Amino acid sequence: MKYVDEFRDPELARRLLDQIARRVTRPWNLMEVCGGQTHAIVRFGLDELLPDELRLIHGPGCPVCVTPIEMIDRAIAIGGRPGVIFCSFGDMLRVPGSERDLLSVKSAGGDVRVVYSPMDAVELARRNPASEVVFFAIGFETTAPANAMAVAQAKRLGLKNFSVLVSHVLVPPAIRAVLDSPRCRVQGFLAAGHVCSVMGVDEYRPIAEQYRVPIVVTGFEPLDILQGVLMCVEQLESSRHEVENAYTRAVPDEGNPAARRVIGEVFDVVPRKWRGIGQIPDSGLGLRGEFAAMDAQQRFDLAAITAEEPAACQAGAVLQGHIRPHECPAFGTECTPEHPLGAPMVSAEGACAAYYGYRRRAGNRA
Repeated sequence: MKYVDEFRDPELARRLLDQIARRVTRPWNLMEVCGGQTHAIVRFGLDELLPDELRLIHGPGCPVCVTPIEMIDRAIAIGGRPGVIFCSFGDMLRVPGSERDLLSVKSAGGDVRVVYSPMDAVELARRNPASEVVFFAIGFETTAPANAMAVAQAKRLGLKNFSVLVSHVLVPPAIRAVLDSPRCRVQGFLAAGHVCSVMGVDEYRPIAEQYRVPIVVTGFEPLDILQGVLMCVEQLESSRHEVENAYTRAVPDEGNPAARRVIGEVFDVVPRKWRGIGQIPDSGLGLRGEFAAMDAQQRFDLAAITAEEPAACQAGAVLQGHIRPHECPAFGTECTPEHPLGAPMVSAEGACAAYYGYRRRAGNRA
């Protein structure tokens, strides 16, 4: 398949690994900020093929995983109400709240539906004027344009029964939070290509300059990731700290101006709480004032719902790269995909799910 098989070529991978090995002269810690990259790294064993001096640290790059538990509880509270059609992407249904998940709400009779686009939820609202239709709007900048378009379309159609429960988060503030942590060991970043395809690369330049760290925009296939690692190592070994784009086939430096425009028309930048991490300033998106009537949190008066992470779950430490999934005492015992304690075990982009699926053993490279 074009742009897949070509980027999984074993011989080209060996060449890149040889170049990396020749370039590395000292230990370096690199963080990938994308759950899709984490899964590719673990699935293909890329971290185990790299020189011993290089350590890949998994960052807070899974949007499902960073959605705070209290937001899941708010979704559950809405989904269980009579007269409500609660719409979500499928990967949110098994994310645990304080006591249950959205799938449990559905099995108990709640009208919880999986949709493939936020526009599906708008159409449901149009067809069901007697029901309140709520869409669970989560994700990084990647999903924000489509969700913004759904909100704008619902307003144009004059739909009074459509609202969104917004939990959008932004990548650059999360990188700053990682770098500001006293436990930070990260010296370079592999940035998420799909986020940059929307937002471009310019917002990473002040971070690279302020913290003196290289940031390389990277794709998701093995050769993409190895090329990103090589470019990051070359910067580190040359004492450079720049933003470079290794994913030019999908990411123009300016991003997608039309997508950025619709985000700005519908959303404002707001503080946002992240699961296991806490509140990060200016790290989220919330509806602008003219769209406040479609804010499900206000419509259903949910602000009072708060929750704490289960003590046994170390999702926050995993998401910040302080530990690897198998280093959590609950991994694979108290916490499994069938009985998860936290979102990283059930999300398709969660680091814990990657380790459970591809390398369930205690001897993972530390």
